[in-house]
Amino acid sequence: MRATQVRLAERPEGEPGDSTYVFTHDEVPDPTDGELLLRVVYLSLDPYMRGRMSAAESYAAPLEVGDVLVGGTVAEVVSSRHPDYVAGDIVLSYSGWQTHAISDGRGLRRLDPSVVPISTALGVLGMPGFTAYAGLLEIGRPKPGETVVVAAATGPVGSAVGQIAKVRGARAVGIAGGPRKCRALLEELGFDAAVDHRSETFADDLAAAVPDGIDVYFENVGGEVTRQVLRHVNLYARMPVCGLVATYNATTAPAGPDRLPGFMGLVLRKSLTVRGFIQGEFTASHGQDFLREMSAWVADGSVRYLEDVVEGLENAPEAFRGLLAGRNFGKLLVRVGEDPTG
Repeated sequence: MRATQVRLAERPEGEPGDSTYVFTHDEVPDPTDGELLLRVVYLSLDPYMRGRMSAAESYAAPLEVGDVLVGGTVAEVVSSRHPDYVAGDIVLSYSGWQTHAISDGRGLRRLDPSVVPISTALGVLGMPGFTAYAGLLEIGRPKPGETVVVAAATGPVGSAVGQIAKVRGARAVGIAGGPRKCRALLEELGFDAAVDHRSETFADDLAAAVPDGIDVYFENVGGEVTRQVLRHVNLYARMPVCGLVATYNATTAPAGPDRLPGFMGLVLRKSLTVRGFIQGEFTASHGQDFLREMSAWVADGSVRYLEDVVEGLENAPEAFRGLLAGRNFGKLLVRVGEDPTG
């Protein structure tokens, strides 16, 4: 039996193209003592992966050309010579873009398919959900009655941000691209207001949606959306910053005047708190609380989730391009292999 891997063939300039990737095929190895063989079921596609393709300095080391692309996965244990795992176990892993992987057990977490669908470990009950939980509650700190705004609001982070804000008694305003996504925010996810950033009337629509200003803006997009949001921030507003996906494919600096002095002036006048974060820094302090609270919210329907599942590892590159362009609708997953849990 042969395994398939997707490797970085070259560093992309701008949007990753077909030449960014190379598919390779190797014999599936047998685990040795202390190891287990994993068969990947679901692969998570997330915006941070674009940064890992670049050699630019970041919070994590870049991939080298030839490396298997990184990514969170849910996998089935095929065979095990590890004392803590047996064949048939389902685990959360970090196997990346490939059909099979050898693991020594470090970094794995066993999943219970009888509680929730295993795919949720990569979304609402995984890294994206934790990003929303930790960033909003530790940095945003919404109070009852305050207004929380989040862009990319039908994505896995944004949708969780808005719903957690609602649980905490705040008013949730989501920004998304297109009428269909905005309807989902209102009808499926329970946001108080939805604004289409692709609309010609976006600026006016946003103003109408936040009549009392904005107390928390959860930043994961950047660009023109952020420029419009900043016009409405209140005194002492908080801005957790977990991503800037609008610029991830940029190859040049934005055109126009230098806006940094204006932004810094706003930070001063409004006494803003702007705090960038990487979700892993909060794992020790908030990880167990997240699993307990978010699991309960999902179980009782306080937090709902959307998934966008693409079939086949061969379609991962095109799906990833769509993710960076905002074409996904919910948490983007690739079903790499058969889901044994149905």
